[in-house]
Amino acid sequence: MSSINSITLEVISNGLLSIAEQMGVILTKTAYSTNIKERKDLSVAIFDADGKVLSLAQHIPIHFSSLFGAVEEALKRWDKSEIYDGDVFIANDPYSGGGSHLPDIALVKPVFYEGKLIAFVVNNGHHADRSRRGPTIYDEGLRIPVVKLYEKGKLNQDIYDLILLNYQLKEERRGDIQAQLITNQFGADKVIELCRKIGLDTYFEFCREWLKYGEKKARTAIQALPDGEYAFEDILDDDGNGNENIQIRVKVCISGDHILFDFSGSHPQVTGPYNCVRSALLATVYYSVKCLLDKTIPANSGFFDSIEVKADPGTIVCASEPAPTFDRETTTQRLADVIFGAFAKINPENVIAAGCGAVTFFSIAGQDARSGKPYVYVETIGGGNGARYNKDGLDAVQVHMTNSSNLPIESLEMEYPLLVKEYALEEDSGGPGKYRGGLGIRRTICILDESHDTMLAAASTERSRTKPWGLMGGLGGATSYLDIRHDGVKINEQNKVRNVPLQTGDTVTLVSAGGGGYGDPAEQDPEKVRRDYEEGKISLETMKTCYPAAIKEENA
Repeated sequence: MSSINSITLEVISNGLLSIAEQMGVILTKTAYSTNIKERKDLSVAIFDADGKVLSLAQHIPIHFSSLFGAVEEALKRWDKSEIYDGDVFIANDPYSGGGSHLPDIALVKPVFYEGKLIAFVVNNGHHADRSRRGPTIYDEGLRIPVVKLYEKGKLNQDIYDLILLNYQLKEERRGDIQAQLITNQFGADKVIELCRKIGLDTYFEFCREWLKYGEKKARTAIQALPDGEYAFEDILDDDGNGNENIQIRVKVCISGDHILFDFSGSHPQVTGPYNCVRSALLATVYYSVKCLLDKTIPANSGFFDSIEVKADPGTIVCASEPAPTFDRETTTQRLADVIFGAFAKINPENVIAAGCGAVTFFSIAGQDARSGKPYVYVETIGGGNGARYNKDGLDAVQVHMTNSSNLPIESLEMEYPLLVKEYALEEDSGGPGKYRGGLGIRRTICILDESHDTMLAAASTERSRTKPWGLMGGLGGATSYLDIRHDGVKINEQNKVRNVPLQTGDTVTLVSAGGGGYGDPAEQDPEKVRRDYEEGKISLETMKTCYPAAIKEENA
């Protein structure tokens, strides 16, 4: 019989969540790169001594694959007797348990109290250096298996030097890694402080009961669903390497308190960088289930253990080495789409229509003539979120598996020899419906003459050919596109490009997709339609075509 009651369980769990959230703030405030300090491309978590997730801060869902993968692999490679106070593990490799793509570097710190291993504190940051691309993982950068960066508090200088040698922005990488180290030390100190307050026996009992609670709450939510099989499929436009209409399938099988996500029949892995390793697939499933079932389910390993996932190795959703994985987050967006689509067959009022369905991004690299130093600018652009049964979709937001902030124009222009010419909502991009889909974003960057040897290292968008789908009669959102111009003339044909030379005055425009609509457009409130028109969210032509009642009422 547990001596921990429900109140104690909540108090301790919220204490750990507070520590994780504070860790995220520390990393944001101390990071060196704009990508982490401004865009908040980071995540943190706290695990128990057995590598079970206790608390996951609300940052970027896809990063969970890096966090739990690194801890799991560390416990496989080292017996607990070989893990010491003062150790720090570092990793980024998708195929040896350390991540889901190479820019995400995870740092893991074991926490000791009274001579016992009691926890692991972990954080992950996206290190935006000049990105390489190619048909295999070997072409994408430095692969770091789970290794000890520190042992018993002593830095392994050889490993540190080897890592830094493989990056062009060495000071930025050093600064971000130091920020990650500081963040984990803060988290470890706070976990120890918590254990001093409640005692080790209470802490270990909490760990057991918290995981049981997570599983019980998840299974209760699953049991409330109607038994049956619910299938859905969707496609990625292409992989930027000649493979088109890449199919992703799911069948959700529910029986009692058991739920299975079966991704059999999805497209084989591709030579473009859109492959998703199993840990990233799991992170997407866990995120989706939490959204769709019960948002109060704790994000811990007990919850995760309630879910079964089946996928064929060697497919785009469960890739095998050496498939490239750099842009795997776009595939996870489509994975979320198909899961939400399957659940729409159970209860569409519990699901939003498809959102922009991509991590729309560009990366511009060059040499800043003002400082003589290289620079790498990376930006992910939000888009429209899908509408729901009672509300319009949100405009200009990150959806599903990513949650990074935008890079403010002031910070961008201060840090890089670039000019933001346009940053606006894309008119008419939200899918019409009783409730309109959210609007996408238009962002245009111009190269200034202070930039030398400039290269569009990569740019990518999805939903450029297939619209984000609507629900219950709602129409699809507008598609996305990429526009690269030299002397005012468009020079690109594809929406996924890499290694494009740029010159002073060239512009790169990315427009992200809008969200799908929900319900029959004829049921939209005419006054709301006219207000959207006045605010520049929809055009007169769209109002005439999709919402004629608004025109008639105004004329009357």
